[in-house]
Amino acid sequence: MLSAKVQALRDRWYVRVFGQRLTDPALWSMQRRGITGAFGLGMAICFVPLPVHIPLAIACALILRLNVPVLVGTVFLVNPLTVVPVYYLAFRVGALILGWKQKRFHFELSWDWLQFGLGPLWKPFLLGCAICALIAGISGWLTLEFVWVQRVRKKYRERHLHPRP
Repeated sequence: MLSAKVQALRDRWYVRVFGQRLTDPALWSMQRRGITGAFGLGMAICFVPLPVHIPLAIACALILRLNVPVLVGTVFLVNPLTVVPVYYLAFRVGALILGWKQKRFHFELSWDWLQFGLGPLWKPFLLGCAICALIAGISGWLTLEFVWVQRVRKKYRERHLHPRP
């Protein structure tokens, strides 16, 4: 028997496309595997240079059975305030890997600039996004795994060192 909130969510028009998959308990549980994996994948999705973060996060959560709120919340680390430094970092990483020489950057709102001024920038940018996504995803996942395990160990030690009467 589904709760009233889950039933109300499942009846929404934009959720019907997912069918029964969205009511999978693994997508909403607070288990280590689902949380840490969702965080790592969310960190990687942050470097996708298209405005498809939320649909991509939900699709990945459904396919990989990861925690939906954590995954969607993590992709909001890249937002209108942080998008420029994040993508500039990705560009600089890609330029460094490709050995791309820094040229003076001059922006001009014209078709000519889009065709010839922006053209050479896409290779280092996309390579940097891929590398940063991989590094951020793996390091985010490993860091949260480490913190989670250390916290559980600490609670276990405290419980066995100071048992309750």
